[in-house]
Amino acid sequence: MRLVEVTDKKTKKLFHKIPHLIYKNDKNWAAQPHGMVEAIFDPTKNKTFRNGKAIRWILLDSNNKVIGRIAAFINFSLAKTYEQPTGGCGFFECIDKQDAANILFEAAVKWNKENEMEAMDGPINFGENFMNHGLLAEGFMPQGVGMPYNPEYYKTLFKIFGFEVYFEQYCFHLDYSVPFPERFWKIAGWVAKKPQFSFKHFTFKETDKFVKDMCTVYKAAWSSHEHFKPLDPADLSDFIADSKAILDPEMIWFAYDNDKPIAMFAMIPDMNQILRKLNGKLNFWGILKFLYYKKRKTMTRTRIVLMGVDEKYQRSGIESGIFWHQNQLMKKKPHYTEVELSWAGEFNPKIIAIYEATGAKKAKTHYTLRYMFDRTKKVTKAPVLS
Repeated sequence: MRLVEVTDKKTKKLFHKIPHLIYKNDKNWAAQPHGMVEAIFDPTKNKTFRNGKAIRWILLDSNNKVIGRIAAFINFSLAKTYEQPTGGCGFFECIDKQDAANILFEAAVKWNKENEMEAMDGPINFGENFMNHGLLAEGFMPQGVGMPYNPEYYKTLFKIFGFEVYFEQYCFHLDYSVPFPERFWKIAGWVAKKPQFSFKHFTFKETDKFVKDMCTVYKAAWSSHEHFKPLDPADLSDFIADSKAILDPEMIWFAYDNDKPIAMFAMIPDMNQILRKLNGKLNFWGILKFLYYKKRKTMTRTRIVLMGVDEKYQRSGIESGIFWHQNQLMKKKPHYTEVELSWAGEFNPKIIAIYEATGAKKAKTHYTLRYMFDRTKKVTKAPVLS
């Protein structure tokens, strides 16, 4: 077997080829457009490169057939917030062969060590943690937009190499044909009508204002977390600009106490329901097909990608008020029948309680795994948020 760094058009093509080989008979998998993946490794498009670096490889067998891939990366701003400097790996795909997986993992470890890291998390994303983050361990169902998907045997490949669970992430699914619990709507209606609170959904016309409000809420909700990293307004603006084709402004909500932003909620249609039909091809004809399927209301599922409440308002029921307003609009979009509420870390019991209060059921578990370079050290699990 031979490890080759991805540096040119040929190796990039093989990097994208291996998932199609791994999942060729798996109807749950949705091929991601090559351009979207390449953007993550493009310093001109991924702002994480401003204080980070990345590398990727493919693995070839004795017949020069691609059998695996992996990327290694470091966000230096985040790496230094852990007890030990911690890098990452991701975009792992491999045949069911432990020695092949070990070659890929060892390459990522060696590179992270050379860059003064002492541990490595994986599989994670080089950028936002609400996309491409985690190893699917339970709940093998059609892959939601931005959610990782993998064969069941990957869990064994990671475990035998020596990765340990750093934390678990849960996805809950909500069937819109089933009414919300009566108690939830009672609280929601009461909060939504309190005069000091107001609720507004996003508009592209006021992108700058809402980006600023989102950063404000995110900081107020998460700054006490030991690994908190503020949202970058420029990154958010770029994400919104790049995602206009699928974003629905009426699925992104903000709550205000008078004029102060105190909560946010962002949901997106499940683009994978269309991508599954395109096999990852978003060329000219692929875009036309995408727009056709979108008009035909092929997307029937949505995914909550981000939700945050200012710590001072976390026991006020304000999130119920957002759901109340969102539900009024969703009644006008009856083709959406399911919501994926993701991803709730096991370290965040508050968000888990909110999801459960809606009547949603836990459907999937993803692992964020950690590999300690000093093999005498055990992984300390992520602390629970109070």
